[in-house]
Amino acid sequence: MRFAEVLRASSRTGSLAVRLFVSATLVILVVLIVVGLALSSIYRQAVERAFDRRLDVYLKTIVADVANAPPGTMPEPTTLGDPVFDFPLSGWYWQITRIDGPARQYKTARSLPEGNLPLLLDRGVKDDAGMREGYVDGPSHQRLRLIERQVDLGQDGRYLVSVAADAAEIDEETDAFNHALAVTFLILASAFLFTLLFQVRFGLRPLKRMRAGLGAVRAGTAEKIEGTFPVEIAPLVQEVNALIDTNREIVERARMHVGNLAHALKTPIAVLRNEAARAEGAGVPDPLAAKVGEQAELMAEQVAHHLDRARMAARAQVMTSIEEVGPIVEALVRTLEKIHRGRGIAVETQMAGSIRFRGERQDLEEMLGNLVDNGCKWARSLVEVRVETPPAVQFGERAFFEITIDDDGPGLSAEQRAEALKRGRRLDETRPGSGLGLSIVSELAALYGGGLALGVSPFGGLRCIVRLPAA
Repeated sequence: MRFAEVLRASSRTGSLAVRLFVSATLVILVVLIVVGLALSSIYRQAVERAFDRRLDVYLKTIVADVANAPPGTMPEPTTLGDPVFDFPLSGWYWQITRIDGPARQYKTARSLPEGNLPLLLDRGVKDDAGMREGYVDGPSHQRLRLIERQVDLGQDGRYLVSVAADAAEIDEETDAFNHALAVTFLILASAFLFTLLFQVRFGLRPLKRMRAGLGAVRAGTAEKIEGTFPVEIAPLVQEVNALIDTNREIVERARMHVGNLAHALKTPIAVLRNEAARAEGAGVPDPLAAKVGEQAELMAEQVAHHLDRARMAARAQVMTSIEEVGPIVEALVRTLEKIHRGRGIAVETQMAGSIRFRGERQDLEEMLGNLVDNGCKWARSLVEVRVETPPAVQFGERAFFEITIDDDGPGLSAEQRAEALKRGRRLDETRPGSGLGLSIVSELAALYGGGLALGVSPFGGLRCIVRLPAA
């Protein structure tokens, strides 16, 4: 995988720490590999130069013997004094080649029992200061390091003196160095990675503290992010705190305006209701007075609704209370069973362990009361209340729990379920109520960061699922 592809893959993980660690790891590995290859190449060149210097000692000795050889004879070295050139296939060879005649003449060491050494001259190797050097194939599949020098004796001929030795020694020394280099770089890479991991964790710790501070603000246990942060993050913390303050002021101002408007409407509505009641009390039927009284009652309900909503918004801004859900559900179920006992409605409950609600007890009672009472009104014989904690959608998600209310009533179609969530919408005028129950539950759950969903119950009736924050 290429570098850019790895970076893109790491960025899809959604973790800044992973992205930093992966990108830095790739850079470290690339640098170590490039440096390792460069050091290996430099070391091999140094070993080759040292090996060539050893060969050059023999080459100069043979060149001196060639220069002092009697005229008219094929030169032969007499002063080498090294037995390695006498043992067959020892890996050390010399060769003298006369190249100015009609046919080449060869004189070779005893260690080269048959054949001749290849010439770098024939391979087009460039002459460097009168000497050529390179690798050739020798007898018995040996790989030889060979150097050669041309000697011009004028009328006595031109000769090419070659000395070669088995290159296995170069390869062995280079392999030993590469092994030691690999072990060293592996240890160095491990040290770098552990240091990098520490730096990433230590460097991102302020972001973790910032996240914890935001969680405290959202949970209502703090009004702003507290603490000292590095200069790179401090401006971000200040801007977030300023945004929190601005949002709080906007919510408070909106709540105040709604409350003021609702209170301002109370007096005119009370006057209309009194006048309508006086006209009806006169004993003379007055359709206009009846209509005014009906609309005044509806207006009073709407005003009460908005006042309750403003109160709920104020409480939801500071969720400092934590309540056990089980006792609240059990108490509410007992009350509603008594209310609907005459219809034979059974209310069953299922609790998935101990679950706590992060919010006001009154709000939870209001939401559950509306939903369970609605189920009892429409159920034929059964209402089931189930409380459970769903799995988190992703790592670090805020904890929630769900309350599911199923009944065996007639249920609602998809269009009716959408209409039922609209404020003041009543699908059956024969049943008591203002049509605000489901709307209040939906809005109150939304203020806590949750929500309300309607569906089809396995018993054939309506299913209501309310999602609320858990402690």
